[in-house]
Amino acid sequence: MAESVPDPVETLRAEFREQLNLFYARLRLAAPYHSVEKAVAQLVLNVKALPAEARQRLVSEGAAKWQQFQRAFTESGLHQKHRGIIAGLIRSGKTGALPPEHEGFLKAFTA
Repeated sequence: MAESVPDPVETLRAEFREQLNLFYARLRLAAPYHSVEKAVAQLVLNVKALPAEARQRLVSEGAAKWQQFQRAFTESGLHQKHRGIIAGLIRSGKTGALPPEHEGFLKAFTA
């Protein structure tokens, strides 16, 4: 019996949603549900536009994966939600214990 290979699009979608939930939870903000869904849909659209080999590589290549996450984050307009609040948290150094990968998300609020 052959092992089924997880769909990279679904894997990336789930991880991106998890990372967005973590981002907002660590900032102690309610995630803007519709905007998060729009960002997830944008990621899926961007990833599906890639060749199959590139999609599969994204699952294991951290830097490339996070580039796609950050791209979807900004292209969807998610960085416009809670902008003033998050920019204030950044200025005051109160961004919580965010993983280093989330730095790209934070930069979108100060650009």
